[in-house]
Amino acid sequence: MTSFGRPHGTEFLVTTSNELQGHRVVRQLGVVRGLTVRSRSVLGNLGASLQTLLGGNITLYTELAEKARQEAFDLMVQHAREHGANAIIAMRYDANEITDGVTEVLAYGTAVVVESLV
Repeated sequence: MTSFGRPHGTEFLVTTSNELQGHRVVRQLGVVRGLTVRSRSVLGNLGASLQTLLGGNITLYTELAEKARQEAFDLMVQHAREHGANAIIAMRYDANEITDGVTEVLAYGTAVVVESLV
């Protein structure tokens, strides 16, 4: 479970499970998503090709993938907040290559309103 601060002091919770331990779902608001489409630059491809020759972790692609996932995640959380949610359950990622060098990353889950049981 991940917790994110909100401007007015309450937290925003995200989990891949179907429930939040210590919380009760009081309202389900539906599916929310965040989608980003990314491409690799020519210079990035060149640098990654050089890293490929050396073997190991290709950090340029790792950084690109992490940025795309974070952007999709942030957009999903924003979408949930716009619908009045304070949590997302059953969160997942999906990624597909649209065309050579262009990839979409989707973060999605169920927006809910939860209250603490404590």
